[in-house]
Amino acid sequence: MSLKQHRRTSARRSGRRASQAARRNSRPRPRPAAVLPAVNHPEPYVSVIIPAMNEARTIAAVIAEARGVHPRCEVIVIVNGSADNTAEIAYSMGAKVISFTQPLGHDVGRTVGAEAARGEILLFTDGDLVIPAADLRPFVEAVSGGEDVALNNYSGPVRRRLPHPVVLSKYALNIMLGRPDLQGYSLTAVPHALSRAALTALGSASLSRPPLAYARAILDGLKVKAVHKVPVGRMNAVRRKAEGKDPLQEIILRDHLEAVALLLERRGKRAGYGDAGRRREMVR
Repeated sequence: MSLKQHRRTSARRSGRRASQAARRNSRPRPRPAAVLPAVNHPEPYVSVIIPAMNEARTIAAVIAEARGVHPRCEVIVIVNGSADNTAEIAYSMGAKVISFTQPLGHDVGRTVGAEAARGEILLFTDGDLVIPAADLRPFVEAVSGGEDVALNNYSGPVRRRLPHPVVLSKYALNIMLGRPDLQGYSLTAVPHALSRAALTALGSASLSRPPLAYARAILDGLKVKAVHKVPVGRMNAVRRKAEGKDPLQEIILRDHLEAVALLLERRGKRAGYGDAGRRREMVR
């Protein structure tokens, strides 16, 4: 290439680079994302309730995502039976922390958090699940739009040859309640949200037994809807079971039996279903 051609080529390249730089500089620059305050709002519209036990590894991220659900948000962390610095981290993140030295028992933290909540919408999640704010907001939006109970659209593992007992119990309860459309959805799975009116109707104590609170919500005619799927089963850490037994499974199954007992009490011994035309007098 001659010196003259080389100069023309270099000039064209320089001109293209200058033109590209001008176009980049003329484009509107995106606005920086709003910085969420690291404190609870003095007049919260949404209360995010997070039970936690030895969740120092995840609690900061859980709180950070929870703050993104609404501008007027309070985060309440119920730290129970922790041997690590979960409480200190939650304090440093500006959350309201309610601490207990001993474990409260499964789901009792939901009751404690609900009693402390001041928001019109109560959103429940767990301290070991880092769920993005974008996946939490649909529950808040559903309740804000008129639903009383917004459920996670997640049934658990359903494609196994033998169904998991908890999954089976949730399906069975929904069929008995006349809501087969809700499949295996339930208050046993987070995230879920309640309206203040639903909390008043159900009572905070019932939240310690989610299947019972769930059955009561259906029986009392509250608006219950599955609104968004968060596959929490894949997100939960696998915890070792003592001697191969799962005490949590037994607790959940017992809670479902209590829910069935409530259903029979309200609707009669056949749970409101007819006898399908059986002529029992013909049986000898």
